[in-house]
This record gives sequence, structure tokens and C-alpha cells, in this order.
Amino acid sequence: MRILAVGDIVGKSGLKKLKETLPEVVKENKIDFIIVNGENAADGMGITEKMFREVLSLNVNVVTMGNHTWGKKEIFNFIDDKQIIRPANYPNNNPGKGYNIYECNGKKIAVINLIGRTSMNILSENPFLIVKDIIKKIENTVDIIVVDFHAEATAEKIALGYYLDGKATIVFGTHTHVQTADEIILEKGTAYITDIGMTGPKKSVIGMDVDVSLKRFETCLPEKYKPAEGPAKFNSCMFEIDDNTNKVKEIIRINKY
Repeated sequence: MRILAVGDIVGKSGLKKLKETLPEVVKENKIDFIIVNGENAADGMGITEKMFREVLSLNVNVVTMGNHTWGKKEIFNFIDDKQIIRPANYPNNNPGKGYNIYECNGKKIAVINLIGRTSMNILSENPFLIVKDIIKKIENTVDIIVVDFHAEATAEKIALGYYLDGKATIVFGTHTHVQTADEIILEKGTAYITDIGMTGPKKSVIGMDVDVSLKRFETCLPEKYKPAEGPAKFNSCMFEIDDNTNKVKEIIRINKY
């Protein structure tokens, strides 16, 4: 089985690039299951229902979210859809689910979404303890466990990778929008990468307009961020899983520019 994780969609150019590129990548690499992070799809802040449906039309299995989950109010109309999950360590009374279980090629795949606590400015529960409880609850009922850790600090992400080594099948990071080159299969078999990057404008500061970003850094004055325009890139990571052991045997970063 091959699972593809696609980096954060940023703005309209990112969604356009996803539409243009994903079908080709799926066909070329015989992808079975697709996870896309969509929390920046709508002008860099959240996702609209129209965008969500457009992503699903590409045969995406699940859309994960992050710190901008509630960026668009209309998300409350579809957050309970099984094909979208928000961070599991948000407060218990928040709408939506932090994980769901899907079926693909006779396998049961659990996808868990978490948010980091270091430099995120979001009040959340401890992701380590929350994911530990979730895995304890589901580990005997699923074949594959995938974790999207939406976090800023590389140290926090790496620590979670080791924490879940042998417990999760795949742990990948999102949020920083910069793909890392540290993909590895850890000692106990968990596949890990710190960040899978973004699907968004190439000439940008992590997806945002360059001039606006420079003005903020130069003047230290508030300036509203806006997604950059122009040609986009597609960042993703493919995990090939052995059908007999349910362990990842190969990790391949797939990028289209």
C-alpha cells in the first residue's frame, strides 16, 4: 500500500496546483490513500466548504487541519464530515473529531491530527498524552496509524516521532511550510519526517506575499498577511507500506514545481 501526504494547501494558487498535480502524482506512483492538510486553503486562514468539496473531488481520503481550523466560520457546517479532522488535542467540547478510521484495500487506517504547543499561540491539551490515549484505544482495531503533527518547533516534532516509534506507522509534520530532508524509518519501525512542506506559491514567504512579509520584518508594524500569487509548487511525501507487516519500507519525497 502507498500512502501520500500532501503539504499544507496555501491559498487559491495552492488549490489550483493541487488540482493540476495530484491526479498525475497518484497515477504515476500508484497511490492508494491520500491525506491533504487544508488549514491554509482559504486565503491562508482556514478552509471553505467549496474548497473542501473540491479537494475531495480529487479522491482525497482525509483533510487534516491545524491552528487555523476555525479560520472560516462556515467550517461549522461540515466539520463533522468523516473526511475532515481537526487537532485531537483541542478541548473535548470542540466540534469535529481529532481522528477517524478509514478502510482502504482491506486495511483499516487511523488518521490522527495533533497540534503542537511550542510557539503556536493556541491553547491546547498535551499532544503526547492525548495521542497516547487515542492509540491505546484503537491499536487493536486498526492496521495502520498515521499522525499529522501540526507544529512549529522541530524539537517537539522529533520528540513525538520517538515517542510514537513502534506505536504509530507514520508520523509526519505540517505547519512550517518548508519541507525537511530528514525522512527516516526509526528503530522500532515508525516512518518519520519533520515537515512535508506546502502546496502553495513558489515566490513567497511560507506562502505569504513577499512585500508584505518584508514590510512586517523591516518596520515591526502590523500589516495584514495575504497569500502570494503566481506559480505554485507541490510538496508531498509517499510512504510505501508492506502489506504483510503493515510497516513502512520506503519513504519518498515527491515534489512538483
